[in-house]
Amino acid sequence: MSMIKRSPSLTDQAKAHIKEQILTNQYEGGRIPSESDLADELGVSRTTIRDALSRLEIEGTVYRRQGSGTFVNEAGLQIRSRLDEIWSYEAVLEAHGYTPTTEVLDIREEQPTPEVAAVLDLEPGETITLVQKLFVEDTQPVIFIENQIPTKLLSGTHIDDDFRLPIFQFLETVCQQRLNYFLSEIVPVSTGKKLSKMLGIPTRTPLISLEETGYNDEIEPILWSRSYFRDDLLRFRLIRRGV
Repeated sequence: MSMIKRSPSLTDQAKAHIKEQILTNQYEGGRIPSESDLADELGVSRTTIRDALSRLEIEGTVYRRQGSGTFVNEAGLQIRSRLDEIWSYEAVLEAHGYTPTTEVLDIREEQPTPEVAAVLDLEPGETITLVQKLFVEDTQPVIFIENQIPTKLLSGTHIDDDFRLPIFQFLETVCQQRLNYFLSEIVPVSTGKKLSKMLGIPTRTPLISLEETGYNDEIEPILWSRSYFRDDLLRFRLIRRGV
């Protein structure tokens, strides 16, 4: 009898199960069971297990040694948040050992800048809804984010608390839009007075920021976002491979 259900995909469920076993040190010596053993354990095909292991290998969680098998990649486990996946900032902070709270600082409708209007493909006179949020660990601000959403997408009924949701959940719940992917640009910045006060750091502190355009399933732009990170409290790692 299969241990897992059909939705989400079997591969996603198998990957999640294997990763959970890895994170809880269930595999002796860091050696992953064979594809056939895992397939029997989960009640799925070896192809599903092979695909799940391939995804774990791509993200750096496991590595394969020719003729020996598949093993836990301890270095890869240091990557708590993947830059190539969409995640909530609450989840990012929890992965770094924090217990975050979310503060919605401002919600207002306004005219977009010409640059944002062009990115979001807005007609003259169309507005955006600006949402500013602060993610706090204890009393320390860690992340400040500005989301700009075309106001025409907020046609459904919503309340202020909806803006506390992670942005991909907000878009699905309030705007009936699925966030398919982000086009992201990593931008170094130096803080001015407003941002320094917001994050509780001195002015002219260098920070990493992400400027991102979010697209729906029809590859239409539905969000422009800018996020600022306290790199003394939050660090991102990635694995770069040879080609």
